[in-house]
Amino acid sequence: MPVGRTEVDKSALPPFPEGWYFLASRQSLEKTKLIRKTWMGEDVIVWCDDKGSVCVSEAYCPHLGADLGPDAGGCVRDGQLVCPFHGFEYDTSGQCVANPLGPPPKAARLRVFATQEITGMIFAWWGSGGRQPQWNLPAETPDQVGWSNLHFWISRFPGHPQDTTENSVDLAHLRHVHGYDSVTRVDPLEVDGHFLRSRFDFDTDRRIAKLGRLRLSVSATALIYGLGYSFVEIREHTIGLDMRLWILASPVDGTHIDLTVVSQTGPLRKPRRPIAGLAFLPLKMRAPIINKIMAFYEKRDVLQDIPIWSRKQYRSRPRLSRADGEIMKFRAYCAQFYPEVLAVVENLEIVADQPAVND
Repeated sequence: MPVGRTEVDKSALPPFPEGWYFLASRQSLEKTKLIRKTWMGEDVIVWCDDKGSVCVSEAYCPHLGADLGPDAGGCVRDGQLVCPFHGFEYDTSGQCVANPLGPPPKAARLRVFATQEITGMIFAWWGSGGRQPQWNLPAETPDQVGWSNLHFWISRFPGHPQDTTENSVDLAHLRHVHGYDSVTRVDPLEVDGHFLRSRFDFDTDRRIAKLGRLRLSVSATALIYGLGYSFVEIREHTIGLDMRLWILASPVDGTHIDLTVVSQTGPLRKPRRPIAGLAFLPLKMRAPIINKIMAFYEKRDVLQDIPIWSRKQYRSRPRLSRADGEIMKFRAYCAQFYPEVLAVVENLEIVADQPAVND
């Protein structure tokens, strides 16, 4: 079978897989008004107008190249992005709409990226060769009634989003790295185009504040949309606890990634274990407190993974054991996010199939 049909065959993964990647929370954007960062090897800015419409664009003015970031004097005024150099103003479509010295030049237009927002998290599309979105993130916003606020934790380290996302199918590492017990695949890995679902159960020990060490029984469903968006629905059975976890890996500069871990806990109306479920507290206090406790353990788990992620080498043909499960099926799924590599592989296959020409 040709290599390109099952897995991208290369000694090192291209640093910027095609897909949707996290940039900022709506809350942080409303607080700072204008955010500048390096994302997918690009210097970009994030801002919103008076109606709340978000724009993600290149960070340099198309007029004379001034940096539009806040540290350079860029700002948002009356719903428009204002260049610090000559005062050109841009709307969220990227078009220059005002020039203090005359008519706005029609050719002055920022390069903008398509955006999506989920539960106050802002994502932008990065397409191979600049192409437009080939698919979308889930449009339905998870119900927020009774759920805690989102808890964000971000870490930057040398890594790749395919490696971090592979953890969702690498069940063997859950035992060895994180000490989980009874790790069991519930259903076969489900792949449908850009979507992948991985379901598994496990047991683990957790200390809940001063309430002692508890044995938890967990069911997890990881819903993956490309390599920048992993959404995990969690059900803890002994307490009756529901959680949501987003694992959002965004490449920075071709070497580092920003890994954002976002957690949220559902309402604990009638916990099966009253003490562990904080039944002695008012209902509105339970989910936020439990969310902070569980976020501590999520951070601990990620910190156990980071030294491995940041030092590992990619193996295009790993020497797998029976316990490795569906890693190669996952890698076949990943191949679609490197269209430029697949195009090269397909071209080589076409050339290889050509009959030899005799002189």
